[in-house]
Parts: sequence; structure tokens; C-alpha cells
Amino acid sequence: MSRDCVSLKIPKKADFISLARLATSGIAYTMSLNVENIEDIKVSIGEACLNSLMLGHEDTISLSFEIFRDKLSMEISGVKEMIPEELEERKERELGLLIIKSLMDEVNFSKEGVKMIKYIEDDN
Repeated sequence: MSRDCVSLKIPKKADFISLARLATSGIAYTMSLNVENIEDIKVSIGEACLNSLMLGHEDTISLSFEIFRDKLSMEISGVKEMIPEELEERKERELGLLIIKSLMDEVNFSKEGVKMIKYIEDDN
């Protein structure tokens, strides 16, 4: 199965999350996704980046995209599923995780971050 890969590394600053969302939108657009799917993916990427910004330990956030005929696979570094009790924005980060899980078809956490998959429905 043929695939294309795109990688992006952004500084761990809130100002750069819009860049990650914009790049994601461009990638999804090249896959001829409908507007609803593109928005779902952008929202999920934004939430994952916010989680990494708050909880990741690296100076950067790495995003990698694998583009297949039938799915888009995205990995974001530093994303944590367990939100610390003492985090001031705990409720917002927990809501962000719920949003990601509801918008993506698959969500898998690891010590490196999160892998999210959106399957592409064939309209033919």
C-alpha cells in the first residue's frame, strides 16, 4: 500500500498551534476530504497540541502524518492521557481528550504521545 509521509516540528508555544492546524488542513485537503472531516481533524490536532504544550517534556512538538488511500494517521509527541490532579487547566485538558476520542476513529496513547487515525470513506 502506497503512502506519503509529512513531518512537522513546532516550538512548544501556543502561537504555533495555528500553524499545526493549518498544515493539517492542507494535508486533509489534498486527500479530498469533506469539510466536516477536515474540521474534525483540525480540532483534534489543536487539542492534541494543547495537551502536549501543557504536559509534554520536550522543547518542541513533533507531528507526523501518514497519508494512505483509505486513512490519515497522525502522531503527536508529548500528549498524555493521564492529566495531573494539580494542573490548573485539568478540566479543559480532560475535555480536550474527550473531543479527540469522539472525533477520531482510533486514538492510541503511548509514552511518546498519541496516534490518531481518521478513516476515509469511499463515496463511490
